This record gives sequence, structure tokens and C-alpha cells, in this order.
Amino acid sequence: MSRSTRIAAATLVFWAVPLSAADGEAVSRPDLTGVWFTEQGAGVQISGFLAGDDSHRANQLPLIDLNAPWTDEARARFRERLSQAAISKSEGWGYPMMMASLTPLQFVVTPDEILILTIYRDVRRIATDGRALSAPEDRWVTAWGESVGHWEGDTLVIDTVAVRQPNLFFRAPPFSEAAHYTERLRMAGPDRIEAELTVEDPEALTRPWTLKLTYVRAEGLDHLVFDTFSNDRTTVEDGVFAILPPGEAPGE
Repeated sequence: MSRSTRIAAATLVFWAVPLSAADGEAVSRPDLTGVWFTEQGAGVQISGFLAGDDSHRANQLPLIDLNAPWTDEARARFRERLSQAAISKSEGWGYPMMMASLTPLQFVVTPDEILILTIYRDVRRIATDGRALSAPEDRWVTAWGESVGHWEGDTLVIDTVAVRQPNLFFRAPPFSEAAHYTERLRMAGPDRIEAELTVEDPEALTRPWTLKLTYVRAEGLDHLVFDTFSNDRTTVEDGVFAILPPGEAPGE
């Protein structure tokens, strides 16, 4: 069974727009143009298998470290979720999974906000205009949460709250809507971002937990392609996600 796919992209020319500092002087920010993958996901096909690997071994999936200090309640919710129908990617993957999964990312940076996009139409907005997070009673819970960020030199620091049904991956226990996420993204090279994600969740974790991620800039891609599809061929084989051949549908 062929499990390969390709993402087509046209060539565009990008230019850097300096951001304004409080004193009116231009501030140089890291170049986040192009398409980014998690370092583990860069060599993985849309099927979830490593390129060139035709096995069904679950340990071939580049899953993140799932050994978080989960509470018993979180593990119970995870078992309940496994008994439910598969999550539809057509509605987006939501946060924080969109930042730690196999889907590519695109950053749109402006002086007042940063948008992070995925091919599954996730649009995560991070306000960088100096505002604080909303008061708890004023927060609107969404799949991507409420995020505010600021720059500390070349490091982007992001605080996120109010995430609905947050999950790191399909095979991980979910966090609760009370979780608070702190991210630190730093350019470690011209085509490499090193990130730390710290999660504080009094309902799902027994203590704060930090996950390290690395993103690499894709070669030959400068933007994501957003298109609709009439046949979602996602399936599960031996407990892992896969893509059916053209012409086949789930359940056949």
C-alpha cells in the first residue's frame, strides 16, 4: 500500500518588514517565513509512518513523550476517549496538538499579532500588542484558546489559557480547560526553532510539566496550500493512523 503524499506550493518572494519598538526604532525579529515541521514530523508522511517505512509498528510513529505526570482523572478521561469515534481532522486539530503533531505550520507575523496556521485550517491568534490575558470570568473557551505573547530578544514567549478539550495527541490523555500553557520559541539557527512548552493543570497533572520541541523549516515550500477534499481516506491499521489507497473509503 502506498502511503505517500505531496504538498504542492508555488514560489513566492518574501521580504522582511521591521517591527516598531516603543521608542519608534525598528526592531529586527527572527525570520519565521516559510513552512515549519516538528523535527520528528519532518521525515513523516501524511500516513503517520516514517518515509520508506512500510511497517505497522507503533514505535515507528514519532509521537511526543507522553510520560507526563497525569492524574488518575486524566487517565480515566483518556480511556473514555479511546472508546469514542475518531476525531475528525476536518475541524482542525486545535491547541496544543497543532504545535506538537505532524501537521506543518506557517507563521504570519505582524507588529500587533502572530497567526499560526495548519493545513487543517487551524488559525491560532497570539496578541503581541501588550495586552494581558482576559480575566477568568471574561474568557471565551475555544479549540485554540486565548494567547498573548511578547518578545524577549529573539525569544517569543506565549501564555495560553481557555482551551476547549485540549489534547497533545490522539494517544495522550487530554488536559482540562483549567490548564495554563507557557511557550518559549527561540531561533537556534537560520532554519531551526527550539521550543519549550510548560503545562500547569491542577486537574490533569500532579505537577507542572515541560515538553521540549524543535521545528525545522521545510525545503522547497514557502506557504501552505488550503484545499477541500471529498474523500477522507484516513483509517486506523493495527492501532495506528494510515491513509487508504485512492478509490478506497474507510470501512470497505
